[in-house]
Amino acid sequence: MLAEAMVAAAAAAGTTVVQSASSDLWTVFRDRCARVIGRGDPARESDALERLDRTAAVLDAADEEESGTVRDLQVGLWQGRFEALLESLGQEERERFVAELRALAEESADRSPGRGVVSGNTFSGPTALQVGDHNQQDNHFGSAG
Repeated sequence: MLAEAMVAAAAAAGTTVVQSASSDLWTVFRDRCARVIGRGDPARESDALERLDRTAAVLDAADEEESGTVRDLQVGLWQGRFEALLESLGQEERERFVAELRALAEESADRSPGRGVVSGNTFSGPTALQVGDHNQQDNHFGSAG
């Protein structure tokens, strides 16, 4: 059984895969992620690249109605893959792999031009949403009466 911190790292990495698949930085992330998964084995790295490409294709093909469900499913699949890989490693390798997963997620967040972006939400009425630092936003809803 994996430690809670390892499960959390696997979950964060799964989320990062899915979030990165729809970003402009996908190619950079995809290559880095495959290297981390491959751990020096070209065959494992190639397999990871194929899986990452399939994930991006599935996410891209999902229509608006099903995109949330597809994204959640892909996050779960990648979390499971990362957990299975962690379980196959010795303790020292696990700790190193968890550190690499965390670094991968942090690097992706740091490079993302949309840092602070909120996505996957549904709003059913007047909504104001502000993301960023030191911004000013004035919103007025309803009639000007």
